[in-house]
Amino acid sequence: MQLVALACSDPPEGCTRWTLTLLANALLEVVEHESISRETIRRRLDDNDLKPWQRKMWCIAKIDGEYIARMEDLLDLYAEPHDSKRPVVCFDESPIQLIGEVRVPIVQKPGKRYRYDSEYKRNGTANLFVMVDANRSWRKVKVTDRRANEDFAVCMRDLVDADYPDADRVRVVMDNLSTHTASAIYQTFPAVEARRILRRLEFHYTPRHASWLNMAEIEIGVMRRQCLDRRIDNRNLLESEVQAWQRRRTDSGAKIRWMFSIEQAREKMAKSYPTPVLNESKSR
Repeated sequence: MQLVALACSDPPEGCTRWTLTLLANALLEVVEHESISRETIRRRLDDNDLKPWQRKMWCIAKIDGEYIARMEDLLDLYAEPHDSKRPVVCFDESPIQLIGEVRVPIVQKPGKRYRYDSEYKRNGTANLFVMVDANRSWRKVKVTDRRANEDFAVCMRDLVDADYPDADRVRVVMDNLSTHTASAIYQTFPAVEARRILRRLEFHYTPRHASWLNMAEIEIGVMRRQCLDRRIDNRNLLESEVQAWQRRRTDSGAKIRWMFSIEQAREKMAKSYPTPVLNESKSR
Protein backbone atom coordinates (compact mmCIF):
# COMPACT_ATOMS: atom_id res chain seq x y z
CA MET A 1 0.00 0.00 0.00
CA GLN A 2 1.51 3.30 -1.10
CA LEU A 3 0.28 5.25 1.93
CA VAL A 4 1.87 2.79 4.34
CA ALA A 5 5.13 2.93 2.42
CA LEU A 6 5.11 6.72 2.57
CA ALA A 7 4.27 6.82 6.29
CA CYS A 8 7.17 4.45 7.03
CA SER A 9 9.67 6.47 4.97
CA ASP A 10 11.60 9.60 5.91
CA PRO A 11 9.58 12.85 5.85
CA PRO A 12 10.34 15.54 3.24
CA GLU A 13 13.40 17.74 3.69
CA GLY A 14 12.83 20.49 6.23
CA CYS A 15 10.18 18.47 8.13
CA THR A 16 10.62 16.71 11.44
CA ARG A 17 7.89 14.13 10.88
CA TRP A 18 4.96 13.24 8.63
CA THR A 19 1.63 14.96 9.22
CA LEU A 20 -1.76 14.10 7.73
CA THR A 21 -1.50 17.05 5.34
CA LEU A 22 2.02 16.15 4.22
CA LEU A 23 0.96 12.55 3.60
CA ALA A 24 -2.12 13.62 1.64
CA ASN A 25 -0.07 15.93 -0.60
CA ALA A 26 2.67 13.33 -1.12
CA LEU A 27 0.13 10.63 -1.96
CA LEU A 28 -1.49 12.84 -4.62
CA GLU A 29 1.81 12.83 -6.49
CA VAL A 30 1.73 9.03 -6.95
CA VAL A 31 -1.99 8.20 -7.32
CA GLU A 32 -4.63 9.33 -9.81
CA HIS A 33 -6.90 11.36 -7.54
CA GLU A 34 -7.78 15.02 -7.62
CA SER A 35 -7.85 15.33 -3.83
CA ILE A 36 -7.51 13.23 -0.68
CA SER A 37 -8.90 14.40 2.64
CA ARG A 38 -6.95 14.36 5.89
CA GLU A 39 -9.72 12.22 7.40
CA THR A 40 -9.22 9.56 4.72
CA ILE A 41 -5.50 9.49 5.51
CA ARG A 42 -6.23 9.28 9.23
CA ARG A 43 -8.60 6.33 8.82
CA ARG A 44 -6.19 4.40 6.59
CA LEU A 45 -3.35 4.92 9.01
CA ASP A 46 -5.59 3.87 11.90
CA ASP A 47 -6.48 0.66 10.03
CA ASN A 48 -2.76 -0.17 9.93
CA ASP A 49 -2.04 1.08 13.47
CA LEU A 50 0.37 3.72 12.16
CA LYS A 51 1.09 7.07 13.84
CA PRO A 52 4.10 8.52 12.00
CA TRP A 53 3.95 11.79 13.96
CA GLN A 54 4.70 9.94 17.20
CA ARG A 55 8.14 8.82 18.31
CA LYS A 56 9.41 6.91 21.31
CA MET A 57 12.83 6.78 22.88
CA TRP A 58 14.28 3.75 24.62
CA CYS A 59 17.64 2.37 25.70
CA ILE A 60 18.70 -0.66 23.73
CA ALA A 61 20.38 -3.01 26.17
CA LYS A 62 23.10 -5.40 25.15
CA ILE A 63 21.83 -8.71 26.44
CA ASP A 64 24.90 -10.79 27.06
CA GLY A 65 26.18 -13.05 29.80
CA GLU A 66 26.75 -10.14 32.18
CA TYR A 67 23.23 -8.78 31.61
CA ILE A 68 21.65 -12.19 32.28
CA ALA A 69 23.81 -12.83 35.34
CA ARG A 70 22.88 -9.52 36.96
CA MET A 71 19.22 -9.85 36.04
CA GLU A 72 18.88 -13.35 37.48
CA ASP A 73 20.77 -12.29 40.61
CA LEU A 74 18.20 -9.55 41.24
CA LEU A 75 15.21 -11.73 40.38
CA ASP A 76 16.54 -14.36 42.80
CA LEU A 77 16.92 -11.66 45.45
CA TYR A 78 13.36 -10.39 44.97
CA ALA A 79 11.97 -13.93 45.22
CA GLU A 80 13.42 -14.49 48.70
CA PRO A 81 11.11 -14.11 51.73
CA HIS A 82 11.66 -11.13 54.00
CA ASP A 83 14.63 -11.52 56.33
CA SER A 84 14.97 -8.75 58.91
CA LYS A 85 18.63 -9.66 59.39
CA ARG A 86 19.38 -9.40 55.67
CA PRO A 87 16.89 -6.89 54.20
CA VAL A 88 16.82 -5.95 50.52
CA VAL A 89 16.76 -2.19 49.88
CA CYS A 90 16.51 -0.66 46.40
CA PHE A 91 18.36 2.62 45.97
CA ASP A 92 18.27 5.30 43.27
CA GLU A 93 18.43 9.06 42.82
CA SER A 94 16.45 11.57 40.82
CA PRO A 95 17.23 15.21 40.01
CA ILE A 96 14.53 17.85 40.35
CA GLN A 97 14.26 21.49 39.33
CA LEU A 98 13.05 24.06 41.83
CA ILE A 99 10.48 26.10 39.90
CA GLY A 100 8.89 29.31 41.16
CA GLU A 101 5.90 31.32 40.00
CA VAL A 102 6.33 34.68 38.28
CA ARG A 103 2.67 35.60 38.84
CA VAL A 104 0.39 34.51 41.64
CA PRO A 105 -1.83 31.60 40.49
CA ILE A 106 -5.60 31.97 40.52
CA VAL A 107 -7.16 29.55 42.98
CA GLN A 108 -9.99 27.34 41.82
CA LYS A 109 -13.60 28.31 42.41
CA PRO A 110 -16.89 26.58 41.65
CA GLY A 111 -17.03 26.29 37.89
CA LYS A 112 -13.44 27.51 37.38
CA ARG A 113 -10.24 25.53 37.45
CA TYR A 114 -6.98 26.39 39.20
CA ARG A 115 -4.94 28.51 36.78
CA TYR A 116 -1.25 29.35 36.70
CA ASP A 117 0.88 31.37 34.33
CA SER A 118 2.98 29.62 31.69
CA GLU A 119 5.95 31.78 32.65
CA TYR A 120 8.09 30.59 35.55
CA LYS A 121 11.48 31.14 37.14
CA ARG A 122 14.20 28.62 37.91
CA ASN A 123 15.47 28.53 41.47
CA GLY A 124 18.17 25.93 41.02
CA THR A 125 18.12 22.16 41.33
CA ALA A 126 18.16 19.52 44.03
CA ASN A 127 18.71 15.79 44.21
CA LEU A 128 16.50 13.11 45.72
CA PHE A 129 18.01 9.90 47.08
CA VAL A 130 15.23 7.31 47.23
CA MET A 131 15.38 4.04 49.17
CA VAL A 132 12.61 1.46 49.31
CA ASP A 133 12.42 -1.90 51.07
CA ALA A 134 11.67 -4.72 48.63
CA ASN A 135 9.57 -6.68 51.12
CA ARG A 136 7.80 -4.27 53.46
CA SER A 137 6.19 -0.85 53.52
CA TRP A 138 9.23 1.32 54.11
CA ARG A 139 10.81 4.02 52.02
CA LYS A 140 13.08 6.97 52.65
CA VAL A 141 13.62 10.11 50.58
CA LYS A 142 16.60 12.32 51.31
CA VAL A 143 16.99 15.75 49.69
CA THR A 144 20.54 16.90 48.88
CA ASP A 145 22.12 19.64 46.80
CA ARG A 146 24.00 17.12 44.66
CA ARG A 147 24.78 13.43 44.27
CA ALA A 148 28.52 13.32 44.84
CA ASN A 149 30.56 10.50 46.41
CA GLU A 150 30.18 11.87 49.92
CA ASP A 151 26.40 12.20 49.56
CA PHE A 152 26.14 8.55 48.53
CA ALA A 153 28.49 7.48 51.33
CA VAL A 154 26.46 9.29 53.99
CA CYS A 155 23.29 7.61 52.71
CA MET A 156 24.93 4.19 53.05
CA ARG A 157 26.15 4.96 56.57
CA ASP A 158 22.71 6.13 57.66
CA LEU A 159 21.14 3.07 56.05
CA VAL A 160 23.08 0.65 58.25
CA ASP A 161 23.29 2.77 61.41
CA ALA A 162 19.94 4.56 61.58
CA ASP A 163 17.52 2.72 59.29
CA TYR A 164 18.61 -0.91 59.81
CA PRO A 165 20.69 -0.92 63.03
CA ASP A 166 19.76 -4.53 63.88
CA ALA A 167 20.46 -6.04 60.46
CA ASP A 168 23.55 -8.18 59.99
CA ARG A 169 23.86 -7.08 56.36
CA VAL A 170 21.79 -4.79 54.15
CA ARG A 171 21.62 -5.90 50.52
CA VAL A 172 21.41 -2.80 48.32
CA VAL A 173 20.13 -2.88 44.74
CA MET A 174 21.31 0.03 42.59
CA ASP A 175 22.48 1.01 39.12
CA ASN A 176 26.01 1.46 37.76
CA LEU A 177 26.50 5.15 38.49
CA SER A 178 30.15 6.01 39.09
CA THR A 179 29.46 7.10 42.69
CA HIS A 180 27.81 3.79 43.61
CA THR A 181 30.99 2.09 44.71
CA ALA A 182 32.84 1.03 47.84
CA SER A 183 35.57 3.52 46.95
CA ALA A 184 33.12 6.40 47.48
CA ILE A 185 32.79 5.34 51.11
CA TYR A 186 36.57 5.16 51.57
CA GLN A 187 36.93 8.62 50.01
CA THR A 188 34.44 10.03 52.52
CA PHE A 189 35.28 8.33 55.82
CA PRO A 190 38.46 7.15 57.54
CA ALA A 191 39.46 3.62 56.58
CA VAL A 192 38.30 2.06 59.86
CA GLU A 193 34.87 3.66 59.59
CA ALA A 194 34.56 2.85 55.88
CA ARG A 195 35.40 -0.81 56.53
CA ARG A 196 32.84 -0.95 59.35
CA ILE A 197 30.10 0.37 57.07
CA LEU A 198 31.00 -1.88 54.14
CA ARG A 199 31.01 -5.00 56.31
CA ARG A 200 27.28 -4.47 56.73
CA LEU A 201 26.55 -3.76 53.08
CA GLU A 202 26.22 -6.02 50.06
CA PHE A 203 25.88 -4.32 46.67
CA HIS A 204 23.81 -5.82 43.83
CA TYR A 205 23.94 -3.96 40.50
CA THR A 206 21.32 -3.82 37.78
CA PRO A 207 22.43 -4.63 34.21
CA ARG A 208 23.31 -1.60 32.11
CA HIS A 209 20.25 0.02 30.52
CA ALA A 210 17.96 -2.09 32.74
CA SER A 211 16.66 0.31 35.36
CA TRP A 212 13.30 -1.52 35.19
CA LEU A 213 14.90 -4.11 37.47
CA ASN A 214 15.28 -1.57 40.27
CA MET A 215 12.16 -1.22 42.44
CA ALA A 216 13.29 2.28 43.42
CA GLU A 217 12.48 3.38 39.85
CA ILE A 218 8.87 2.37 40.44
CA GLU A 219 8.78 4.26 43.73
CA ILE A 220 10.21 7.39 42.12
CA GLY A 221 7.48 7.24 39.49
CA VAL A 222 4.81 7.04 42.20
CA MET A 223 6.37 9.93 44.12
CA ARG A 224 6.52 12.12 41.04
CA ARG A 225 2.84 11.51 40.23
CA GLN A 226 1.54 11.87 43.77
CA CYS A 227 3.79 14.58 45.18
CA LEU A 228 6.06 16.32 42.68
CA ASP A 229 3.77 16.95 39.70
CA ARG A 230 3.65 20.72 40.42
CA ARG A 231 5.90 23.72 40.90
CA ILE A 232 7.98 23.68 44.09
CA ASP A 233 10.19 26.73 44.42
CA ASN A 234 12.55 26.07 47.34
CA ARG A 235 14.38 23.26 49.06
CA ASN A 236 12.67 23.63 52.45
CA LEU A 237 9.24 23.19 50.86
CA LEU A 238 10.55 20.27 48.82
CA GLU A 239 11.85 18.54 51.96
CA SER A 240 8.63 19.02 53.91
CA GLU A 241 6.47 17.80 51.02
CA VAL A 242 8.46 14.65 50.27
CA GLN A 243 8.64 13.82 53.97
CA ALA A 244 4.85 14.16 54.26
CA TRP A 245 4.42 11.93 51.19
CA GLN A 246 6.88 9.41 52.60
CA ARG A 247 5.06 9.16 55.94
CA ARG A 248 1.62 8.89 54.38
CA ARG A 249 2.64 6.22 51.87
CA THR A 250 4.47 4.16 54.50
CA ASP A 251 1.59 4.42 56.98
CA SER A 252 -0.82 3.23 54.28
CA GLY A 253 1.07 -0.07 54.07
CA ALA A 254 1.93 0.44 50.40
CA LYS A 255 4.67 -1.80 49.06
CA ILE A 256 5.82 -3.00 45.67
CA ARG A 257 4.58 -6.40 44.58
CA TRP A 258 7.20 -7.78 42.22
CA MET A 259 5.73 -10.28 39.74
CA PHE A 260 8.57 -11.08 37.33
CA SER A 261 10.55 -14.27 38.10
CA ILE A 262 13.59 -16.07 36.74
CA GLU A 263 11.35 -18.69 35.14
CA GLN A 264 9.33 -16.00 33.34
CA ALA A 265 12.52 -14.26 32.21
CA ARG A 266 13.90 -17.47 30.72
CA GLU A 267 10.62 -18.09 28.92
CA LYS A 268 10.00 -14.59 27.60
CA MET A 269 13.63 -13.76 26.81
CA ALA A 270 14.73 -17.20 25.60
CA LYS A 271 15.89 -15.89 22.21
CA SER A 272 18.03 -13.26 23.90
CA TYR A 273 19.84 -15.62 26.26
CA PRO A 274 23.44 -16.33 25.21
CA THR A 275 24.07 -19.68 23.56
CA PRO A 276 26.07 -21.83 26.02
CA VAL A 277 29.32 -23.36 24.83
CA LEU A 278 28.64 -26.57 26.73
CA ASN A 279 25.24 -28.10 27.34
CA GLU A 280 24.43 -30.04 30.49
CA SER A 281 24.99 -33.48 28.94
CA LYS A 282 28.48 -32.63 27.69
CA SER A 283 29.54 -31.05 30.98
CA ARG A 284 29.00 -34.29 32.88
